[in-house]
Amino acid sequence: MQEVLSVRGVSKAYPGVTALRDVSFSVRQGEIRAVCGENGAGKSTLVKILMGIVQPDSGAIVINGRGESVRDPLEAQSRGLGLVAQELSLAPHLSILDNIWLGCRDVPLLLHRRRQFRTRAKEALSMLGLVDWDLDRPVGSLTVAQRQLVEIARLLARDARVLILDEPTATLSDADIERILGILKRLAAQGRSIVYITHRLGEVFELCETVTVLRNGQHVATRPVTEVMREQLVALMLGRPFEEMYPNAAVRAADGIRVVVEDLNVPDTLYGFSMVAPRGRIVCIAGQIGSGANVVTRALAGLVPSARGRVSVDGSALRLGSVPHCVARNVLFVSDDRGAEGLFPQLTVLDNLVASRLGAATRFGVLSWRVLRRQAERLAARVGVDRERLASPALTLSGGNQQKLLFGRALASAEAGVLLMNEPTRGIDVGARAEIYQIMRELCDRGAALIMTSSDLEEVVGLADIVITLYRGRMVARYEGEEISMSSILADITHPLEAVA
Repeated sequence: MQEVLSVRGVSKAYPGVTALRDVSFSVRQGEIRAVCGENGAGKSTLVKILMGIVQPDSGAIVINGRGESVRDPLEAQSRGLGLVAQELSLAPHLSILDNIWLGCRDVPLLLHRRRQFRTRAKEALSMLGLVDWDLDRPVGSLTVAQRQLVEIARLLARDARVLILDEPTATLSDADIERILGILKRLAAQGRSIVYITHRLGEVFELCETVTVLRNGQHVATRPVTEVMREQLVALMLGRPFEEMYPNAAVRAADGIRVVVEDLNVPDTLYGFSMVAPRGRIVCIAGQIGSGANVVTRALAGLVPSARGRVSVDGSALRLGSVPHCVARNVLFVSDDRGAEGLFPQLTVLDNLVASRLGAATRFGVLSWRVLRRQAERLAARVGVDRERLASPALTLSGGNQQKLLFGRALASAEAGVLLMNEPTRGIDVGARAEIYQIMRELCDRGAALIMTSSDLEEVVGLADIVITLYRGRMVARYEGEEISMSSILADITHPLEAVA
């Protein structure tokens, strides 16, 4: 197969940091190429250069034998490149048809050829097996997975020959992921090339033929997927052995029960859920999107007003539906949506670290800047955030460092409590994950109880002390220690052998 895309000696530097250094690799027609690396490895900069969003300092992008930089996104379109970004770029109030053609260089000022564009949009959807979709339906009425398909149809309608997908399955259920991966395989069989950027290593081995690894802005390796083991791939990305990914499980006996949940119900979502969470343990509630797993943690954090049931922390009742009461009891929540529910993105790193503990730095109604600075420096050091970045806006940090801010905020309390987490490492590279796992174990060592949800089964098996599986809002099974296995969890959350009453 001929090369359709070649990156040759591309370098890009910003003030104080080299994002890419002499990166070279090529992609053949019909190939699915994974691009992996930690946050900060240079993946985002590479995508921006491929799409003409930024210009390299040196090197060339060769597309179908033409070697030059891509000047802007419209030129990228004209040369057959298309991007499905991690943050979807759809306009929810516009129709599927309008979103498919939104931003296309071929659309004239006056849509006198609307019938032609409608036909081409239908043809693009039919390539994805979506022949019965109503083109006039508003995109805002679609599920997240359906919106991903509209993004892909947008590229097909413009006859993109190289599709670049950045974390396309980060927010999808297992069934939706399988559908997306199946579609991508069909598109590759038709001769389209796919550059697939992901932190989900399982997808690399299921979908891709080859994998390119970037680390610290440099090309480390490009290998056939069949010739590299998962452990080797992680080691290439991290620059250290795979065994260092997950910290050792808890070794000392659990120091009593911290959380007791009895008969927790949320209308049409969760039915009669009960569990206990010991001090010093990580409890993972595993289930697909829609199983109700993330509703459990949100309810325990006081974020679900309709939740009913009995919950106690250290023997005292916890009031459901009251966030202030939960925070006062040191029951804290880390959302899977950092931007909307976790961070204050425009505020500084310092402000984010100490946001929930201002009272500790206040005396006679006066806030002490010196005390706040000292607290923030201590917390930044504990979670591995550069103290030189304390004055930087939180939005300028990588996803992994942003997540560390949320954990730093949880560590700010001198008293070990309960930390509730939904998908704590979503969209985070393996290096930052390893650091966050260490932070979680540190919290356990201090006597905290950690209750989390995760759709990454490798993470569940590698990290959890106790696993509780959910299917359609009902508990299926509980596993502890050596009982935990990926096969049992997968069976429980996809199609339990026994009907759940």
